[in-house]
Amino acid sequence: MNMEELFRSILEQDTAPIVVCAADHTIVYMNPSAKERYSKRGGEALLGKKLTDCHNAESNAAIERVLAWFRADKSHNRVFTFRNEKENKDVYMIALRAPSGELIGYYEKHEYRTPEAGKRYDLS
Repeated sequence: MNMEELFRSILEQDTAPIVVCAADHTIVYMNPSAKERYSKRGGEALLGKKLTDCHNAESNAAIERVLAWFRADKSHNRVFTFRNEKENKDVYMIALRAPSGELIGYYEKHEYRTPEAGKRYDLS
């Protein structure tokens, strides 16, 4: 059984957009839903570009704060970033780690569900 194929299939079949970035903010993967969702911003052409080039200064500062928090402790792996009422979803940043625990990247996770009870960007 090829685990890479299995994991890729999980990502490819997810209906929520998944954008995976290396720790330096390079976009390394977008599932089909993400390519479609971000088509007006370039879609698949965003691969290899910096996520920070797609955001304003305030958003980039928030991303950097989260990455610093991820790096501060191996147990820091998930942060609520915003609620989209129109789509009834909460969005999170999730740390991606090497087996050693080193931060190697991150991705944005969309969860369609009842509203998040926590505070935005609560790093405590």
